[in-house]
Amino acid sequence: MSESNMSGPLSAVVDTFDRPLKSLRLSVTDRCNLRCSYCMPEQDYVWLPREDVLTFEEMAVLTGYFTDLGVDRVRLTGGEPLLRRDVPQLIRLLLQNRRVTDIALTTNGILLADQAEALYEAGLHRITVSLDTLKPERFRQLTRRDEFARVMEGIESVARAGFTGLKLDTVAIHGFNDDELVALIEFGRQVQAEVRFIEYMDVGGANEWSQDKVLSQAAILTILSGHYGAIEPLPERGAAPAQRFLLRDGTTFGIIPSTTTPFCAACDRSRVTADGMWYRCLYATSGTDLRKSLRAGVSADEMRALIQTGWEGRRDRGAEERKALEREGLRVGGLIGVEKLREDPHLEMHARGG
Repeated sequence: MSESNMSGPLSAVVDTFDRPLKSLRLSVTDRCNLRCSYCMPEQDYVWLPREDVLTFEEMAVLTGYFTDLGVDRVRLTGGEPLLRRDVPQLIRLLLQNRRVTDIALTTNGILLADQAEALYEAGLHRITVSLDTLKPERFRQLTRRDEFARVMEGIESVARAGFTGLKLDTVAIHGFNDDELVALIEFGRQVQAEVRFIEYMDVGGANEWSQDKVLSQAAILTILSGHYGAIEPLPERGAAPAQRFLLRDGTTFGIIPSTTTPFCAACDRSRVTADGMWYRCLYATSGTDLRKSLRAGVSADEMRALIQTGWEGRRDRGAEERKALEREGLRVGGLIGVEKLREDPHLEMHARGG
């Protein structure tokens, strides 16, 4: 870790489209305690072998190589990251690296009430909670679990622990929760959170994605303006995935329009699975096995070179390519077939942090 405690990257790298390497999504587990239809629609999955899952120390070392090359933001994901024991210890390890300026965590909220205080004390900067409905019965239908009350408790625990800047992520699905957009924004106000609506993405295998289930950014804005009146777009999002908007009373919300308006041109993020497979795009079907090199004792310089070469050769524009298929009438069904997902669980959306 000592090599990663210096200030400033050794050399900032960019890919073939001049996109810098700045943000890392680090999955701490592929397991989840919900079975949301848009992410984990089946009951049984092929899990990553436990012996392959990186230790927290290995995750911290790998993160150090990424920060040497420009990364300064880390988001901890899953699966459900709080299923992994002692996530606060990982946060403390990551914060020993002075190049890490922001650590966020995305959770479904079920285990959050019990862990929020420890996460805050460890130094976690921000929390995002996935919340797709405010109706308990609808929650049970979507997730196939009866955990709505615990999610609410988790959300309420965030401010009590001392956190600010809570975000609530809602996958907006036409015909399912499009009647709750206003209610979700009002709930966000109550809990001092900014709601971000996410267009339904076609990355799963058995999630039965179809274009008619996508609630577009335009449709979301139409629904909300019908209730709130004029909505003002805030300045350009840059590399951030969400376009932010302002209501008349000062309330802000975001929309991540990755299906209808991909943000590939400015994407500076990549993701490492819990067992060390590095993907440069959510839509990528192949990655780089960093665990194998790390456990083989490859030197720090060689590890950095492996990552640098991988990023400099990056040509991924997955969401834009899916959009192009739509224009040609070829975008039907999910991105990856179920049988292929069973052969390689890394291709599952939940394995690579969504």
